[in-house]
Amino acid sequence: MPQTNSTTKALINGIRRWVDLESPSHRPDLVAAMAQLISQDASALGLRVSRHEVSGHEAPALCISNRLPDDERKGIVIIGHMDTVHPVGTLEKNPFRIEDNRAYGPGIYDMKAGAYMAMAAMGAVGRDQATSLPVDLLLVPDEEIGSIHSRKFTEAFASAKAKYVLVAEPARPNGGRCVTERKGSGRINLCACGRQAHAGLQHWLGRSAIKEIAHQVIALEGLTDYDQGLTISVGTINGGTTPNVVPGQCEAEADFRIPDLDTWRALEQHVAGLRPVDGDVRLDASINLRRPPMNKTPQTQALLLAVQDAAAQVGLAIEEAPMTGGASDANFTAALGIPSIDGLGADGDGAHTLDEYILVDTLEARYAFWCRMLRALS
Repeated sequence: MPQTNSTTKALINGIRRWVDLESPSHRPDLVAAMAQLISQDASALGLRVSRHEVSGHEAPALCISNRLPDDERKGIVIIGHMDTVHPVGTLEKNPFRIEDNRAYGPGIYDMKAGAYMAMAAMGAVGRDQATSLPVDLLLVPDEEIGSIHSRKFTEAFASAKAKYVLVAEPARPNGGRCVTERKGSGRINLCACGRQAHAGLQHWLGRSAIKEIAHQVIALEGLTDYDQGLTISVGTINGGTTPNVVPGQCEAEADFRIPDLDTWRALEQHVAGLRPVDGDVRLDASINLRRPPMNKTPQTQALLLAVQDAAAQVGLAIEEAPMTGGASDANFTAALGIPSIDGLGADGDGAHTLDEYILVDTLEARYAFWCRMLRALS
């Protein structure tokens, strides 16, 4: 382990406690246990904690706040999540450990370290002096599965309480850059209904649903335009019964990423206009925008300058990353017109892999940045 000071050691100890409690998205009981651990840590820092039910999910959303009970001003909302993509048992394959300057563990980079640092900074600032604006840290239980349950709560919470949104998702690798623009994302679902037939005796009577979906897959993926920023990837296909039966049913699901709402509207119209290549096959197509695009505004630029100034005051350079295809809950808040800066969490790399890590020697500066930022915004 590299030489560390007391601040870094305290941060590492706290982050490790969170990493050592696995909290995969599809285990709401463990996400709820994570919420209980975080609540205890936040209360120990003198912060107020409230739990909020999320429709359709057994684990709660948490709000951690330094807001006085009668303070209804819009202030700083920090957003994060408690769930990870890693199934139970990952900790055995990728235990918390420090090798050279890297601290490893499932979910450490995305995003337990960032959420812990933001919360610790809230506690430190609360002890030193009052912030100009009230600060709320919102942690949701299902971000890694698209925030399908928590989205409405996040949007309502941010609309009521946020003048600015800071997101503790991990900083971009190789430089710790922040994110001001993210693509929107969603799903396209296709279902083809053909006609079953014996593949040997009466092949001509069949109408292959798989063949129809194959035509549609090639056409859909052909819409990908890297210059425009539009990507479509068909990720799953399911159809047929056995090889000697002409398949009568087939389904496919595609992921899409869009740079702006104009591209979304054009894609939406295209999907609505899809028709089967084989007129004897019925084709059903639907499209769902799960996260709207996060596009940069003049207000976002002003917030970025404030972020960069606060970082510079503690010796940290935070540059702006180009638009990323990955989505987060910042997509929701930015679409509401709230200035939002993402990617302010820990430096590291390897999100969603067994090599996920954070850089230990950057923790003190990142923590100091959060403390400074919470004091600076007004």
